[in-house]
Amino acid sequence: MNLYTALVDDAGLFPPTSLHMDEALARNQRDLERGDDVLTHRFLCPASRLERLRGKDYRPRRIGLIADTSTLPDWGDLPVDYVEMKLPPDTSVEELAGRLELGAGVRLFAEVPPRKMSVDVPDGVGLKVRCGGTTADAFPPVEHLGQFIRSCVESGIPFKASAGLHHAVRHFDPSLGVDRHGFLNLLLGVCEAVEGRDPAPVLRTTDVGHLVRMATAVQEDTARRARQLMVSYGSCSTSTPIDDLRTLGLIS
Repeated sequence: MNLYTALVDDAGLFPPTSLHMDEALARNQRDLERGDDVLTHRFLCPASRLERLRGKDYRPRRIGLIADTSTLPDWGDLPVDYVEMKLPPDTSVEELAGRLELGAGVRLFAEVPPRKMSVDVPDGVGLKVRCGGTTADAFPPVEHLGQFIRSCVESGIPFKASAGLHHAVRHFDPSLGVDRHGFLNLLLGVCEAVEGRDPAPVLRTTDVGHLVRMATAVQEDTARRARQLMVSYGSCSTSTPIDDLRTLGLIS
């Protein structure tokens, strides 16, 4: 399996891009027509804005519903296949999954803080980890993110990532005064954990050459298992991840 196939969900409605709905749909349609393998073409949409998709000339091929309301809307015939929801306090993932009753073909990803990984996850349910945000304290430390990855790998829990993963390689953001996690660092961290090693060193590195060498050396079995676990991540830009991977020589 190619390590980068179907890696990036379309989060164009979310900051910092924050596209208008019509602009976001038009971009999703263009991406679908171009058919780049790196993109899932899954359109991430807040529950509060789902109704605005009805009656549009273009409908995304698949929709990831981001729960930002107290109750989930009825999506009817809209092609929702993922629901991402923050785990409420004093609620287990199993309780949340049972309460929602999403129906066949719709998968729940429960968002948990990466430092709190002592959770039981029922079959068919995944976790979500937030890797950044609009403030410095929204970026989890390498140690916490590494703990999250190790726990998911050891327990066989699939997960999605969101927020803050603007580029492939970890880098300093002077506007926030924080190091931003790189999506390539994250992906290779999962590969390291799959092979029984600590993911923290690769999560922390900013050495581009080292990351490229690691990426080109990933074995097929490791790549397959890593991508079974790291399902995808949401990016407000659908072009930057592709451009970064091309610049690094990791895709043609």
